[in-house]
Amino acid sequence: MDKYPCEECKLRAHYEKNPKSFLGRFWRWHINFCPGFKAYFTNQDDAVKAVLREKYNFKKYQ
Repeated sequence: MDKYPCEECKLRAHYEKNPKSFLGRFWRWHINFCPGFKAYFTNQDDAVKAVLREKYNFKKYQ
């Protein structure tokens, strides 16, 4: 499997630490149209996609 910058994204780390912070909310908004996150997400297996959907309340690319 390829390695994606999304796995080590500093903005994602802010979201993980405090989802309600400005940078956390910015990252969450950003993943809705980020081509890098789309590539990362769509190249995961179904189990990982389910975890990501639940964790980030992510409903795109179904």
